Amino acid sequence: MSKYIIVILTSILLATSCQSDESISSSAHLPNIIFILADDLGFGDVEVFNPQSKIRTPYLNKMAHEGMMFTDAHTSSSVCTPTRYGLLTGQYNWRSPLKKGVLFGRDSALITPTTTTVAHLLKKAHYQTAFIGKWHLGWDWALDDNNEIDFTQPITAGPNELGFDYAYGHIASLDIPPYVYVENRYVTTVPDSIIPATSGYEFYRKGWIAPDFHMEEVTPHFFKKSQAYIKEQSQTENPFFLYLALPSPHTPILPTPDWQDQSGINPYADFVMEIDHYVGDLMKCLDSLGISDNTLVVFTSDNGCSPMANFQELAAHGHHPSAWFRGHKADIYEGGHRVPTVVKYPRLVEPGSTCDTTICLTDFYSTFADLARVTVPEDQGADSYSLLSMWSDTSTSSFHREATIHSSINGSFAIRKGAWKLNLCPGSGGWSDPRPQAASDGDLPPVQLFHLTDDPGETNNIYAEHPGKVRELYDQLIHTIEQGRSTPGPPLKNAPDGYGNAWPARQKVKELKPFIASLTRSADSDTQ
Repeated sequence: MSKYIIVILTSILLATSCQSDESISSSAHLPNIIFILADDLGFGDVEVFNPQSKIRTPYLNKMAHEGMMFTDAHTSSSVCTPTRYGLLTGQYNWRSPLKKGVLFGRDSALITPTTTTVAHLLKKAHYQTAFIGKWHLGWDWALDDNNEIDFTQPITAGPNELGFDYAYGHIASLDIPPYVYVENRYVTTVPDSIIPATSGYEFYRKGWIAPDFHMEEVTPHFFKKSQAYIKEQSQTENPFFLYLALPSPHTPILPTPDWQDQSGINPYADFVMEIDHYVGDLMKCLDSLGISDNTLVVFTSDNGCSPMANFQELAAHGHHPSAWFRGHKADIYEGGHRVPTVVKYPRLVEPGSTCDTTICLTDFYSTFADLARVTVPEDQGADSYSLLSMWSDTSTSSFHREATIHSSINGSFAIRKGAWKLNLCPGSGGWSDPRPQAASDGDLPPVQLFHLTDDPGETNNIYAEHPGKVRELYDQLIHTIEQGRSTPGPPLKNAPDGYGNAWPARQKVKELKPFIASLTRSADSDTQ
């Protein structure tokens, strides 16, 4: 059967997506879904996205050649926790109680019990659902009389309560204790010692560690667990959804001995090559099981590359993790949130295709619901637009994301519409220069307007030349914040801040209103 007939038949099946969830009588035709989320992998770290990359990534290149590359894909935030929130809920991260920063090892669950996650949606279509890897969304530990974690008791408000039938992973980033594996609510081995903090490439914080938790083996271990899960599920009738959240190449940067010095650059480059290798192994596993054609695989990253990769050392070898974009992890600039994204699904996605449309990782929420023919509740997935139509036709007009909002580690906002991007802060909003305090102390304008087609490196702030565009984007940002959603539907409420702040970023945006109003219209030569 030709590919084009398959695409037509798939489209006919998807056309029934308006039916009620109860009418789904069979899930045999639905694809398996594997979502691989790397941690701190830069846009320029994958060869197929960056021809100047000095890190070899043959398997990710192969995946891109067999699927679709998204060259303008973004996380909703430039750091870990917020991106994961957006991915699983289909909502911008700042609609949650966490308005800036990330969670740590003892922080409570960020996703509320009333939230419908993507795992909940897929379970309605009879998917088996699994999470393996780095959670970093908080869960509730049992505490003893001294307010210390009781590792013998089950956790609550974790992945199992949020739609995942199977869950195996650790609480946060691999440099945040406690260093224990939790499988279906229970710690696999109670920690029996405390490890001291380290620095450099191997940075991690002091904390409890279990005897079965070996830092350098965590990434390979998660891939092996994933392959075991896939093999088990391939023998069942129902499709599966696997959310594989890698802890790498985030710190501690610990490539296993087989991969040390393989890049000829530094440990970070070695670590990226190791991830690429294991992605290749996973793809070979799908092939060996005969399920590749009916498995949708997504590979992406949670934000840009971290300075812990040692940018100076990488640059000495001619490698730039953000490619030609400005900034890196934590920043409002493109290097903070533009991420390499590949979708492979032979039954629908044309091999070797490229999509240049601006998308956000929140969009996979509605995409997977659309694929599974499940209706998203009206009060859920408030910032998620289905990408499904673009997978068979990148020129389709049925994708209606009008604008995309980004946020940095300190909660600063940016809004992107077409080629225009308005940053609502004077500097990076993150870790690159000018940092927030230096930018505030300096003589920098409070907004930055860039035309990314003409200036992808965000080097020329043209806000003064286009005040009409500044006002347009500013007004749209305010409207999207206040509406509680960017998708069509009744207004929703954003969660109040739950971590001791009064949502300073929104207050700062509101305080910009007099400045925006004062911009002269005489220089407004382009409002398109």
